[in-house]
Amino acid sequence: MANFKFHGTILFLLTFCLLTDIYAQNWPCWRGPNGDGTTSETNLPVSWDSEKNILWKSEVPGMGYSSPIIWNDRLFLTTALADSHEKILICYNSQTGDKLWQKTVISSPFEAKHNDNSYASGTPATDGTLVFVSFLDGQDVVVAAYDFDGKQVWLQRPGTFSSPHGYSCSPVICQDKVIINGDSQGDSFVAALSRKDGKIIWRIAHENPAHSFSTPIFRKMAGKMQMIFCGNKGIASYNPDDGSRYWYVKGPSEDFCSSPVYNEKSGLVLISSSWPVRDLLAIRPDGQGDVTTSHVVWHSTKGAVYVPSPVCTDDYLFTTMISGQVHCMEAATGNILWVENLGKQYSSPVLANGLVYMPNDEGMITVIQPGAKFQVVAKNGIGEKMFASPAISKGKIYLRGLQHLFCIGTK
Repeated sequence: MANFKFHGTILFLLTFCLLTDIYAQNWPCWRGPNGDGTTSETNLPVSWDSEKNILWKSEVPGMGYSSPIIWNDRLFLTTALADSHEKILICYNSQTGDKLWQKTVISSPFEAKHNDNSYASGTPATDGTLVFVSFLDGQDVVVAAYDFDGKQVWLQRPGTFSSPHGYSCSPVICQDKVIINGDSQGDSFVAALSRKDGKIIWRIAHENPAHSFSTPIFRKMAGKMQMIFCGNKGIASYNPDDGSRYWYVKGPSEDFCSSPVYNEKSGLVLISSSWPVRDLLAIRPDGQGDVTTSHVVWHSTKGAVYVPSPVCTDDYLFTTMISGQVHCMEAATGNILWVENLGKQYSSPVLANGLVYMPNDEGMITVIQPGAKFQVVAKNGIGEKMFASPAISKGKIYLRGLQHLFCIGTK
């Protein structure tokens, strides 16, 4: 996702862009193995405090709002050092919290940004061999690949990016491609690069420049693999093989921050625009061409989100505003079941072990039992502010606070 406290938005998908249970043991990208904040992990802790279930705590240098990713015993995240203007990729041991290495990807003057953004908001992605990361160098979009020992394998500049809000676009992995969202007021585009060497495989120029930081998702729907992309002042489905477009919805607004989700039970793609109008749409993904009037099943300005990405179960959609208003809705109809204020929030929730883990900016994570009535299982703090989203791997919850990384697990 990408957003104003922009948590870079990444999705890791391999063969047919769908992951097996083996890959589900890792958290390889923004919003996890399915790209939607869900995981099949069980036996996770639901409560912790300064002493209970904190396995380790490690300091993070600099400042960044990117979320951690985990592959086996490696944890990766990005940060920025204000004094030296360095934008950095860091690798930690996920079992101990020891920092293994850090590499400067770019060293150049920082770009203008929104007060609620950082200079390292893009979450990395990994395929288990290489780690892919994206930063802004002046106006150049930079996508780079590193191996697990910290050696740069390639660096590509697929286009330029112009936004007063700064940068928060993250690489998305699908099959043999790294896809980057470059939707901005300038050289607006979306491009697919070769995972192997960074060469541009396809690139689509946008005719409607805007500010969009949303990370696309990939699903097999209506008999074909689709990339659901928010940007270019609309919502579109693309063939990730060649970038051809299947269908599109105009609007409902100019800008997008949150990532889409797909509700398999209802067969609906759920998407929210961010500015200047926030509108939550449910779209049937079986159309062709312009489906603005034919395939939008329901829409609602209530429960629409600005920055945080939603999460859904079979029956329920959970959305949250930066104001702290959390909505539980029926995914199939958009009917609002309950609304609660859980504190100002830029990070995005995750669904694991049948529970929703809903963080807020103060570092308080509310654990919710999904249902038609609001039910709190636990409330847990980390003792510092938090703008990144949780990551989950092998029975552990990883949280990035403003100064530290936390590993939560059963001792």
